[in-house]
Amino acid sequence: MAAAQGQGEERPLYKDASAPVEARVRDLLGRMTLREKAGQMAQVELSVASPRALAELGVGSLLNGGGRPPFDGASPSDWAGVVDGMQRLALSSRLAVPIIYGIDAVHGNNNVVGATIFPHSVGLGASRDAELVRKIGEATALEVRATGMHWTFAPCVAVCRDSRWGRCYESYSEDPEMVRSFTTIVAGLQGQPPADHPHGYPFLHSVRENVLACAKHYVGDGGTHKGINEGNTICSLDDLERIHMKPYPDCISQGVATVMASFSQWNGEPLHASHHLLTDVLKGKLGFQGFVVSDWEGIDHLCEPRGSDYRHCIAQAVNAGMDMVMIPFRFEKFLEDLVFLVETGEIPLSRIDDAVERILRVKFVSGVFEHPFSDPALLNVIGCKEHRLLAREAVRKSLVLLKNGKNRKEPFLPLAKNATRILVTGTHADNVGYQCGGWTISWHGDSGKITPVQAY
Repeated sequence: MAAAQGQGEERPLYKDASAPVEARVRDLLGRMTLREKAGQMAQVELSVASPRALAELGVGSLLNGGGRPPFDGASPSDWAGVVDGMQRLALSSRLAVPIIYGIDAVHGNNNVVGATIFPHSVGLGASRDAELVRKIGEATALEVRATGMHWTFAPCVAVCRDSRWGRCYESYSEDPEMVRSFTTIVAGLQGQPPADHPHGYPFLHSVRENVLACAKHYVGDGGTHKGINEGNTICSLDDLERIHMKPYPDCISQGVATVMASFSQWNGEPLHASHHLLTDVLKGKLGFQGFVVSDWEGIDHLCEPRGSDYRHCIAQAVNAGMDMVMIPFRFEKFLEDLVFLVETGEIPLSRIDDAVERILRVKFVSGVFEHPFSDPALLNVIGCKEHRLLAREAVRKSLVLLKNGKNRKEPFLPLAKNATRILVTGTHADNVGYQCGGWTISWHGDSGKITPVQAY
């Protein structure tokens, strides 16, 4: 093994960009203390990120929760500056392991004022155009990279089977085959892997132009009983695989780097605690070699009242196969409890090593060790004309005209060429916020001029 890092000592193997990824993973893992390994498994919200969290405790990832900006009025360059500042803190840690920064860029880099906003998945599903969706992935990746971030929590490959589910707009279709066809967005976000790319191995084509993708929410989130959000999907394993799991092999074959576990349950078992589905099926049967991340405070949901027996929550999730935990706030408590659970034997060290190997594998593949900071030259792609024209094409192709009754004698279309006025009415007629919907600047979306609008 290479000598420990220090003045006049041999350069560690894990810092050698020409070395094989697996060799770099083994070398770095072998240098880590248990506490440093625990740090890599923690994903923390930006508002509580601190020099202690990054430089001393070695937290592995940051995120902005629910579209929350770093501060009011933050510009794209401000976002990049904040992310770069956090990265500098991470690189000042003992082993200088960089963070990967995650954001909910689910229909464009939708948290950033001025970024290009594309139709939501339900609209893109109506377009029936998988190549268009791939191009949207490419454009989104560039605009995310421009703000210094490395990872988007997209795509949502839920198969919505009950329109009462309030998040149906995040699903491409109720048809599993249709949802499968739109997994092309993974190749748009991460780049197209070569034909000989190992099955299930994470992939990123370009550090400058691509971002890590995240297939979510694994699995059955669109099939809950009565459409209840975070509810219970009641079905056989055959139906789960035939309907809700159908898009995941397509994502995995394209080298998707991460998978997010669902808040929901399958026949009463929380997905965040399902060893069978996270480990036996996803990592075993499907061959996924990236890492599994929890949803927002997802492990807290494993105990009632939520988070009441935190050590038990952590043990359930990590032993089931959870690799990175979106905490997002009480990270010192998480790290303390995770170390305790390993030292007392409740969580095997081998499970920790497997989780950290997966996280480091994704980090090395992402190129963040060699290129940890943002590229200012990309800032001009935010909301650029090319991307807005692509969004306009997507809007046109996603429009659906519903027929007004069966007894209409005269066809509605085409409109009379000599018409002098067309009435557009309703609360959404001239409201950018309503037209953009949820996950636009804020989590729930908002009313009014929430982001600049440009007509072409």
